[in-house]
Amino acid sequence: MEETISQINSLWGRILERVKERLDDPMIYDSFFGDSKILRLDGNKMIVSVSTSLGATLISMKYTELLESIANDVTGTNFEFEFVSRDKAAEAEPQKEEKPSFFADSRLNPKYLFSNFIVGGSNREAYQASLMISNSPGRLYNPLLLYSDSGLGKTHLLQAIGNSIKERAPSTKVLYISANDFVEEYVRFVTSYKNDQSMTEFFKKDVDVLLVDDIQYLINKSKSMEMFFVAFQNLVSRGKQIVLTCDQHPSKIGGIDDRLRSRFSQGLVLSIERPDLSTSEEILRSKIVASGRDVKDFDPEVISFLAEKFSNNVRELEGALTRLLFYTINMKPTHRITMDTASAAIRSLASIGEDKSKLSEKKIIQVVADYYSLTPSQVTGKIRTSRIAMARHIAMYLDRTLLNTPLIKIGETFGGKDHATVINGVRKVENSLKTDPDMMTAISDLKSKLGS
Repeated sequence: MEETISQINSLWGRILERVKERLDDPMIYDSFFGDSKILRLDGNKMIVSVSTSLGATLISMKYTELLESIANDVTGTNFEFEFVSRDKAAEAEPQKEEKPSFFADSRLNPKYLFSNFIVGGSNREAYQASLMISNSPGRLYNPLLLYSDSGLGKTHLLQAIGNSIKERAPSTKVLYISANDFVEEYVRFVTSYKNDQSMTEFFKKDVDVLLVDDIQYLINKSKSMEMFFVAFQNLVSRGKQIVLTCDQHPSKIGGIDDRLRSRFSQGLVLSIERPDLSTSEEILRSKIVASGRDVKDFDPEVISFLAEKFSNNVRELEGALTRLLFYTINMKPTHRITMDTASAAIRSLASIGEDKSKLSEKKIIQVVADYYSLTPSQVTGKIRTSRIAMARHIAMYLDRTLLNTPLIKIGETFGGKDHATVINGVRKVENSLKTDPDMMTAISDLKSKLGS
């Protein structure tokens, strides 16, 4: 992906800070560098605009070596410089390139950085490997694959790798996509070109680093898997870095091409576990600071209470904090947050957490079966009449949303269904809930019967 204007401005700002420190005469800086800016990056060349032709000539003659040295220190890249006066800058601007046809909307999120990722025993290996990859892309582990349950930091590390590489070497072409986006883009490619097109035409982008989130969404999509295999082989053979995330170890992914499974496992495969109490507490403190509050405003017992109660994943922990802050700002304004305040604020969330422990897959299946006047074996079996299929999908949905049961485990419970079938069933219910009043009523009734 091309550098954004903000990234280019930030890069030049950091270079100018070093220039100002190194120049003996501040008047030289103010006269010639003060209003300079990068017009564009052209490979490893920076085209820089300055106020006058004289300034462009002087900087080119006397300060090019200094700028090259500083740019290398800041970015790790050997840039060449070309200086143009402001009145000639328009002539130096290239014609606007067409927006790329595919992956045009792919973007790294600048908030995901190594500096705000909380490291603990549960994620230290994944963090260290990601950091090493960002420092030497394409030279160590290829691919790097990180797997875990939802909400434990895979996406944070994946995008931190991309942001770190772009920070160090802005000209590096980093492509971040989800596997679901990859599938959608490939379908769009197939439907856009009616004549025979080589599959390599689809992925002809010159990518240095490919970051793919939730690779499990390629499951049972044979053409997309074939396309991804071509892209994978092409990039790895040219020494380009690939980093993947998944919700489970590659060996346990059903419905995926054996060639891809083998490629995913050929590099380094690392898991991220649920955070321990101390890591959860540290994550919570960082979220408090990020929200603009002072950790000292929270009684220590509150931090420990939240971290212990909502330690299943980071999103759950952040949700509890958001609820608490909302309560103390809008419901019962207070500066000091005590245990009494925290207990009152998150009582509904805490009770949900307690109710989850009382639930089980067996109870959900029994309640759904009773609700639809079926037997549990009909709900978990293979009969596909519309009524039974709907009850089965609802039971899968409740199993997933109330217990956060892994998709593979749900598939095993419901007669050995594969990963993709479970996803499809859950999504059908989710989509129906948006428009179907009967489905809304059924889910509400079932949750009430389950005590949720």
